[in-house]
Amino acid sequence: MFYFDPLYMVLILIGIPLIYVPQWWIKRTYETYSHVGTFAAQKGVDVALDILRQQGITGVEVEVTPGVLSDHYDPISRKVRLSQDNYYGTSVAAVAVSAHEVGHAIQHAGGFSPVVLRSAMAPVVNIGSQFGPLLIIMSLILMGMRFLAPSLGLTLAWVGVILFGLAVLFHVVTLPVEIDASRRAVGILQTSQYLTAQEVPLAKKVLIAAAFTYVATALYALMQLLYFIFEILGASRRNN
Repeated sequence: MFYFDPLYMVLILIGIPLIYVPQWWIKRTYETYSHVGTFAAQKGVDVALDILRQQGITGVEVEVTPGVLSDHYDPISRKVRLSQDNYYGTSVAAVAVSAHEVGHAIQHAGGFSPVVLRSAMAPVVNIGSQFGPLLIIMSLILMGMRFLAPSLGLTLAWVGVILFGLAVLFHVVTLPVEIDASRRAVGILQTSQYLTAQEVPLAKKVLIAAAFTYVATALYALMQLLYFIFEILGASRRNN
């Protein structure tokens, strides 16, 4: 069956640590440095607002959002949303995350090309990530049960690959967006009064751990895409 071939089991065995280890790493790193106060003792919201002011960016609001590590920048409403701990917090982690999210606002204001591409792809990503794999799996199963003609089944499966491929591309494009936002954040933190020279390397650890979660997600998505392509090619050979 499609679900129980050895290659699929390899994908699962690699995917579980690839997804959960980075998540454990960022949670552990964030938890550690959320308890390390900064010498300047500035709240995350104040750091975010001050960076926006210094960068000459207007029309961007900073607001609190529920959850833990739920921080993000919304380019549509032009809002930097910080979780409660980072909005009100004065820790190294709060300052690092706040600077990173403002980094996205700086990208957006400057028309950073990966951000533009990522925003353009966003509307189709949910469709591709949800329906792409489902279309591939159902097409191959129905084709194997002779409910679909091989030509139609393979055509639908390749359509699913295209849809899921767009979602994978979205993850890949996200990498330079996140890495660049962290690079901008570190550059700002190194030349500002928010952190001391001793605190900046600690902030880097938080940002590196966060970036690795995006790397792992993109890598696993790419592995899934290659697996689907391999299965379709196998089905095509069997029906020739």
